[in-house]
Amino acid sequence: MKKIYYLKTCSTCIRILKELSIGSDFKLQDIKTQPITVKQLEEMERLSGSYESLFSKRAKLYKERNLKNEDLKEEDYKAFILEHYTFLSRPVIIYENSIFIGNSKSTIEAVKLALNE
Repeated sequence: MKKIYYLKTCSTCIRILKELSIGSDFKLQDIKTQPITVKQLEEMERLSGSYESLFSKRAKLYKERNLKNEDLKEEDYKAFILEHYTFLSRPVIIYENSIFIGNSKSTIEAVKLALNE
């Protein structure tokens, strides 16, 4: 599978897509206009090992709801991601059987290595 979950309105996501020179063989899903399904999120969790790894603690809603003081469980992370797209750490890149989550420099370098193998 070759898929990228991203936000079309996120300048960081757009910059990363350009930097990676993603071809037409990748399926792009703008998570704002095409919300993530339960099945898609479960597949991401299977590849990553946890819903927490997919959860963005930088999300504005995370701060507004004061979630850092809550004892969140895996099912909570899943529910929040399904509730609002902003809780998904972006972009999420699935390439074959690997998943790359977020926009850190090391993550993007790992994607580049995987794409060039």
